Amino acid sequence: MPRISTSSWSLHRALGKPPMRTPDGPPANGPAANAQLSLLDLPDRLAAAGIGTLEICHFHFPHTDASYLAELRAAAQDAGVELFSVLIDAGDITHSDPAQLEKELDWIRGWLDVAAAIGASHSRVIAGYAPIERNGGALRDHPLIQRSAANLRGLAAYGAGQGVRVITENFRATAARADQLLAILELCAGAVGTCADFGNFPLTSPGDVLRSSKGQRNGPDKYDELAAIAPQAHSAHAKALYDGEGHPDRAELIRCLDVMAAAGFDGPVSLIFDTPFYRGEDEWDNLARLREIVQPYII
Repeated sequence: MPRISTSSWSLHRALGKPPMRTPDGPPANGPAANAQLSLLDLPDRLAAAGIGTLEICHFHFPHTDASYLAELRAAAQDAGVELFSVLIDAGDITHSDPAQLEKELDWIRGWLDVAAAIGASHSRVIAGYAPIERNGGALRDHPLIQRSAANLRGLAAYGAGQGVRVITENFRATAARADQLLAILELCAGAVGTCADFGNFPLTSPGDVLRSSKGQRNGPDKYDELAAIAPQAHSAHAKALYDGEGHPDRAELIRCLDVMAAAGFDGPVSLIFDTPFYRGEDEWDNLARLREIVQPYII
């Protein structure tokens, strides 16, 4: 069912921005020093803002002990907020060193345990950091594509045993292009879903003047790439382009939403905001601005 969602990343100023936690450390060991809002209080704030679904970046968990995760799960249930996914924003499942690869996979499995403990139905795993060097052969036969798919299948089986569906995303080098992501998903044979991010496809033309929230330009084939992955999307990250004054490009965001609608997308649409504030507004004001654009697509 289409529904308005957001990611904890969109509120990282209020939640504080802790160090990026990776398989090599540091562990989850307390909230960020500059946090103004605790993760436990976030579900109530979201409910008050009319946002009923949440994705949580792994690094925003200040603790991962069983009692804290149970408290977070209860806070979401009490607020009536769905915990859709844990976004695992590190871990390289295409690592070339076997010992390090196993370390990465074991670390990701630990975060799938966290997703299960809080009652999240999904968890997003990055398809890999290794770039794909095209060799003229079929992408599904590329060793990095096969490595990514094999490890995603293994993680998906692990997650499924705990009621967590693994999804991946058009994110980082291995799945940077639609055909690469689709080749991985084909090899996963339905075991892995995907998140379609509106802002993550690479530059193919220098002519565009608007930039995504991560400073990326968007090439003219962005919409073809998005259309290619949209039919398999379980979730969407509605990441707007902004001009130099902080105005979101309404027409461009609507074009992306139209692509998803044409594919019959019916999952959560996460409002992604991480640009500088406009006219002194805060995250909640800017999320409301994005929600006003997205709302007509929620049936």
